[in-house]
Amino acid sequence: MFQQTPVYDRLVAERGDVPVQVRGEAERIHRDLAQVLRQTPTPRPSAPRNVFDPKVPPTAL
Repeated sequence: MFQQTPVYDRLVAERGDVPVQVRGEAERIHRDLAQVLRQTPTPRPSAPRNVFDPKVPPTAL
């Protein structure tokens, strides 16, 4: 990602390769979320799709 420079090399030596660490954490979070979403029960068919969908159609006036 970054071109190797003396400044970057020194920062990596002092602080670690932060972009690689962030990428690894993002991948871990992505895996964890995928696992949680697979375990989440599916909504019941009788439940409205969203708060704006009425459960029973309104009657005509």
